Amino acid sequence: MIEFHLDARSGVAPYLQLVHQVRQAMRLGLLFEGDRLPTVKDVAAKVAINPNTVLKAYRELEYEGLVTKKPGVGTFVSSTLSDASLSEHEPLRQELRGWLTRARAAGLDEESIEALFLSTFRTATEEEQ
Repeated sequence: MIEFHLDARSGVAPYLQLVHQVRQAMRLGLLFEGDRLPTVKDVAAKVAINPNTVLKAYRELEYEGLVTKKPGVGTFVSSTLSDASLSEHEPLRQELRGWLTRARAAGLDEESIEALFLSTFRTATEEEQ
């Protein structure tokens, strides 16, 4: 089951954060076809947002063909974004684990590590374009 988390400081709309998290879980093979997403009520209570925000995210995923809503039953994953090539990148995963270990050893907390990674990722992406 997916656990949603929202970052109020990200500048990204809450419903889009939910959509991105579902897509990411699909890519990583954490959600498979037929898996049931948490109920709107459960997500809204867990992340303290309006249920309509969760509905908007689920509708977006449905529009994209990634989930199917079954009235009275729930919302289910209807396709996958799993990328088989992700499993082929184990050497990169190991390098990243090493980097994380060094970042922690340097005294960075989880939030600082995430900020450093994201800012570096965004800068590199902008430079490539």
